[in-house]
Amino acid sequence: MDDFSAKQREWDERARNAQAAAAQAYGRLLRRAETSDSGQAGTIARFLASTYSSRVFMFDLFDLRTVDVEISDDMLTCLDALRWGRADLYKLVPDGDRRIERLCADWGLSGIGQG
Repeated sequence: MDDFSAKQREWDERARNAQAAAAQAYGRLLRRAETSDSGQAGTIARFLASTYSSRVFMFDLFDLRTVDVEISDDMLTCLDALRWGRADLYKLVPDGDRRIERLCADWGLSGIGQG
């Protein structure tokens, strides 16, 4: 087996693991943003909006410092899955497209769904 094939298998495994972890993390973040009206929930909503359409809504990475550690850990897990690019994160949760668009409307994040 050549080095490239071994590396490709390693990358495939890392991508699968990142996506599996992100499905759980994204679901937790989405539930928090859907069920809370705290400042942290607003930050989560902005993060989720940016993962849905970064051309429309940008997320300031320094906001990772403004949320609880568990929340920022989930955000970083999602970013790792984005790096591997196997699937759009919202597709990893049930009815993700509709839920994200509803979340953006609820939090007044205009432009989502238009980009």
